[in-house]
Amino acid sequence: MKPVFLRANLFNETILGSLLEKGVRPGTITVMIIAILAMFGIILGSFVNALVWRLHEQAALKEARGKKSKAQSVRASQTSPFALSPNDLSITKGRSMCPQCHHTLAPKDLVPVLSWLSLKGKCRYCHQPISWQYPVVELLTGALYAGSYLAWPTVLHGIGLFQFALWLAFLVGFVALAVYDLHWFTLPDRLVLPLLGLAVAQMLVLTAWLHSFAALWQPALAALIIFGIFWGLFQVSDGAWIGGGDVKLAPMLGLLVATPLRVFLVIFFASLLGTLVSIPLLARGKQGLKVHIPFGPYLLLATVLVVLFGHQLVSAYEKLFLL
Repeated sequence: MKPVFLRANLFNETILGSLLEKGVRPGTITVMIIAILAMFGIILGSFVNALVWRLHEQAALKEARGKKSKAQSVRASQTSPFALSPNDLSITKGRSMCPQCHHTLAPKDLVPVLSWLSLKGKCRYCHQPISWQYPVVELLTGALYAGSYLAWPTVLHGIGLFQFALWLAFLVGFVALAVYDLHWFTLPDRLVLPLLGLAVAQMLVLTAWLHSFAALWQPALAALIIFGIFWGLFQVSDGAWIGGGDVKLAPMLGLLVATPLRVFLVIFFASLLGTLVSIPLLARGKQGLKVHIPFGPYLLLATVLVVLFGHQLVSAYEKLFLL
């Protein structure tokens, strides 16, 4: 892996040359790139918060409209979806609003992290608490963007830059899926399927760019393996061991990590992380056993680790078990 200060110049050699001529040090350029990526990630983290809430409310509105009794309609969503129209909940047309009182938010209410801090975690209009999820998701997305640049395993040039740009898009989807799954214990097709399509497109572009059949069959085999394992677990347990959303998510993760060995690393680390979180719950006794723990966030986190540090992880595995 190239040193970070050298990798920075691979974004645009013309801009780099101009900055160097002005006396800007390579290390300073790296810091600038990291800061820009982090800020961009924080802004997209704010979008993720709105996206997740709107997708859930759209689903709740659709479900509630299919119910005949008023009592069922009220139970369909804690935020009374009948108070909002499809246009209000539109991802592209809807105005930003408070999830509690549905008051349209002003620009000063929409500054990521800072607005939440200045309002002390409460809505300016209804004074209801604003979940800590909002600043945490914003900061997490910013950290993932900056961290991915620092840890990116290939040079940021040509196809490597193309992959990195797509990876930033995948991270937005990953965070949205993790938040949705943690809240409502499901992985919506409206997020999973577009990401799967993007992963297939990336595989095809890489195959054409590299003129390598391995760039096609290895990711396809990885996707088939993880899908087969998860589908088998789902069928044997009738959905008790793993959810249907995880089965749908699996092929996309296989395409991203791109090799069968890395697929097994994803399953291993996801299971390890899930176990570490489950142990405290199990220690509580029978009540802990009834707590539902979504597996999706651990799969997504494990995929991030394998994509960014896969080479090191594979090397460590080979040293431990194959030599």
